[in-house]
Amino acid sequence: MDPATLLIQARQAAELSQGAMAAAAGTARPNLSAYEHGRISPTLTVASRILDAAGYELSITPKIEFHEGGTYRGLPIEIPNVLPRLPPETALATVVLPLLLNWSDTGRSFDMRRRRDRAWVYEIVLREGTPEDVLTYIDGALLVDLWDELVLPVAIREAWNPLVTATGTNRRVA
Repeated sequence: MDPATLLIQARQAAELSQGAMAAAAGTARPNLSAYEHGRISPTLTVASRILDAAGYELSITPKIEFHEGGTYRGLPIEIPNVLPRLPPETALATVVLPLLLNWSDTGRSFDMRRRRDRAWVYEIVLREGTPEDVLTYIDGALLVDLWDELVLPVAIREAWNPLVTATGTNRRVA
């Protein structure tokens, strides 16, 4: 995400005007406007101070990249280099999977707060999903918690198992 978008999102989430955020961050409003419009880029120190004024902190997360970990039904099994994390409100939301994932029970909603529904969605996404689906529906920590209970084809379990089982010791969760 570029710095301008990051600053705008933080300011809007904090429900601050440019003037209020600039004052709280100790920077001039014209400078904040220039940062938000991408005319100039703030240093990391300045960006961190501005985000702090909005109630956020600057942090890093691993870049998630997918590689082929085997095949299932003649199609590649795409495995991330680290397990993705979802915000709690997303990880525990009620979801309706798209037709390409849940073609046998279209329109069914899954309450991800319920362990069985979450397991069902994870099984579907790991069997049928694309990397984008994994990033949308799978939370790495919750996957680790459910791993031994999931009913998965052998090829998929074998492809994902090194990442899921290594997570506890190598901190491979984004």
